[in-house]
Amino acid sequence: MMFWVLAAVLTALVTITLLLPLARGKRAGSDAEYDVEVYSDQLAEVERDRAGGLIGTDEAAHARAEIGRRLLRAKKAQTAATDRRSGGRLTTAARLCVLVGVPLLGMSVYLATGAPGLPDQPLASRATTPEQASPIATMIAQAEQHLEENPDDGRGWDVLAPIYLRAGQLQEARTAYLNAIRLLGPTSARQSGYGEALVALASGVVTEEAAVAFQSARELQPDEPKAAFYLALALEQEGRDDRALEAFRRLAEQSPPDAPWMTVVNEKIAALGGQVADISPSGLPPLSLLPGAEADSDAVSGDVASVQPPLQPGPSQDDLAAARDMSDDERQAMIETMVGNLDRRLRENPQDIEGWIRLVRSYGVLGQPEQAGEALARGLAVFPEESEDGRALLAVARQVGVDRLEEEGAQ
Repeated sequence: MMFWVLAAVLTALVTITLLLPLARGKRAGSDAEYDVEVYSDQLAEVERDRAGGLIGTDEAAHARAEIGRRLLRAKKAQTAATDRRSGGRLTTAARLCVLVGVPLLGMSVYLATGAPGLPDQPLASRATTPEQASPIATMIAQAEQHLEENPDDGRGWDVLAPIYLRAGQLQEARTAYLNAIRLLGPTSARQSGYGEALVALASGVVTEEAAVAFQSARELQPDEPKAAFYLALALEQEGRDDRALEAFRRLAEQSPPDAPWMTVVNEKIAALGGQVADISPSGLPPLSLLPGAEADSDAVSGDVASVQPPLQPGPSQDDLAAARDMSDDERQAMIETMVGNLDRRLRENPQDIEGWIRLVRSYGVLGQPEQAGEALARGLAVFPEESEDGRALLAVARQVGVDRLEEEGAQ
């Protein structure tokens, strides 16, 4: 209803604006006719006054001359107005066109192109036309509106995060992954996606924070290819070409030949001086970026945080197959059981640096800093921090957020 009121008001304003010039022409002609009548009456009155002796002959002559001049000017104006009104039929047609034609034309155009029955839409729900609408943009808009109303919907953040990443909205992807991990807990896919967003934000550089995310993904799913690729890429960026080549080779061995990432992996292997070969993915051990417990001599000479510890083998293939059919709670319980078994084994056989590294990292991923600190202290009691293995163990502790001072206090 409000729309039609506004439309009527606007139509009236336009009509009045167009009629004003036509009204002025008619008024000018009426004024000239009135002046002629007035001056004619004044001449007759002067003649009556002279005949009645009210004024003299000379005075009457002067009055007639003055009134006559004014009468001549009025008649000229009247003649001009009459000439303008000679097209009176055209003027009348113009008025009718303005009064009737303009509203009818506007109404016809609106009814042909407009939609008077369309209900109002909030601005947030207005999308582009179907020809211009992007499925990703529409999905993002709907998800954002939902999360504005339900900011604690972890499932919503989990769905939106990879969409942001594919759309190139990197900062939004990083925030969405963090919210999903905070609300739903870490999974291999979430940790890998979070790390990938960090790498993209850093223009392709695998930062320390991204490396920790990928290592966490590998702890949750040792055969996760995305995490393995980026961890190998991190080794290459650090100048550890031999270890990077070994990591890329192991990833190629574990991957199907037609995997979409194999083209990039083979390019990396070739660039690092390795041979690209078709290797069957079956029956091979899990990917290990650093086989054995050795550390590079260049890493030993540097800061302890630069020491990259070896990644340890994960659960067996049977364990992984069983884990895929479990619920989140059951999978979490299985992981905690495996970590507990590792802890008990290290108490019986502490001369295993790889086991200590895995135990500290596992407790950190599970969000158990006190147990991680205790494991670190026990490991350092066997492998002093001045040693190569001790520095590797400290590097893992820092990556999972275990503070050295807290560790010593826990010890």
